[in-house]
Amino acid sequence: MQFIDRAEVEIAAGNGGDGMVSFRREKFVPAGGPSGGNGGHGGSVFFRAVEDLQTLLDFKYRRRFKAADGKKGGIKSCTGESGKDLIIDVPCGTVLYDLETEEMLVDLTEKGAQYCVARGGKGGLGNECFLTNSNRAPERAMPGKPGVIRSIALELKLLAEVGLIGMPNAGKSTLISAVSSARPKVADYPFTTLVPNLGVVRKPSGDGTLFADIPGLIEGAAEGAGLGHEFLRHIERTKVLVHLVDATGEDPIGAYLTIRSELMAYDESLGTKPQILVINKADAMDDEDLELLREELAITAAQEVMLISAATRLNLDLLLGLVWAQLDEIASQDEPWEVAPYKLRRRAERKAVVDEEDQEPEFIYERS
Repeated sequence: MQFIDRAEVEIAAGNGGDGMVSFRREKFVPAGGPSGGNGGHGGSVFFRAVEDLQTLLDFKYRRRFKAADGKKGGIKSCTGESGKDLIIDVPCGTVLYDLETEEMLVDLTEKGAQYCVARGGKGGLGNECFLTNSNRAPERAMPGKPGVIRSIALELKLLAEVGLIGMPNAGKSTLISAVSSARPKVADYPFTTLVPNLGVVRKPSGDGTLFADIPGLIEGAAEGAGLGHEFLRHIERTKVLVHLVDATGEDPIGAYLTIRSELMAYDESLGTKPQILVINKADAMDDEDLELLREELAITAAQEVMLISAATRLNLDLLLGLVWAQLDEIASQDEPWEVAPYKLRRRAERKAVVDEEDQEPEFIYERS
């Protein structure tokens, strides 16, 4: 399945039906008077969060959505049928923006949450509504009001509780495949993971916890290098970060500092998230060198460092135990876990240079 986490759509609510001009023409009813009914209201457009979807792929092939129009009023004071509302399903964690005002409309994080992005037009009044003592036979009716038309940007931010971060080829995909049923591509070259991988890991209680493998973090990711600028936003919702450092890398300490600085450059609040620091591929080094690396990294990061091997499952149970303890501590806090507001910003404002000309405008989203 193709992973799409941004989309732009045009939304149109239904137009209201026109009012009717008619008069009673019944036998034995002299001077029957007006009997034109009102038009029906147009349908509104709603977005609804559902758990069954994990991508905005549907919006790649369909960009325009319109609710049904209201029907025209009828004779004998009959009101026209109202247009049916249109409900558009999106994954939980989808943020909606108004492209014209560049403001965030709503953050649909809970299953079943709905938001009306466009109200249907009101139905027009029939001539029956214009009956007065001075005008016993009105011959006017009101047309229906047009429905609201809006351009909406959708951005998906994954609702994973645990995020796996690290340089390319640090073993994130191997780890998520070892602790869950996810089967991402695993190879011995960088950037094998091009989209976030999700995996459900079971707690000892049986509850499932969603882990996310965040790909493409390299030096300059916050400014658009690699794939980081595309997927860094998925870290914002995670509660715990597991930072993997490749023990066999050329400069493990520098790799840690690079990822750390990129997180801070993208959003300073990411530096305050609970983070578990892990040295992966411990089976590929001798014990003495591995212990020296662990001590040096612990001093640099000013925190404890774990040694694991995702390939051989070394110490994975201990790692998961730390993750569960961190999640339980967060759940016991009085203050709810909140996500800071976002604003819409055009891609041209970024430092990355775009060589192509005459292309359609693109949009990215950043914190205000």
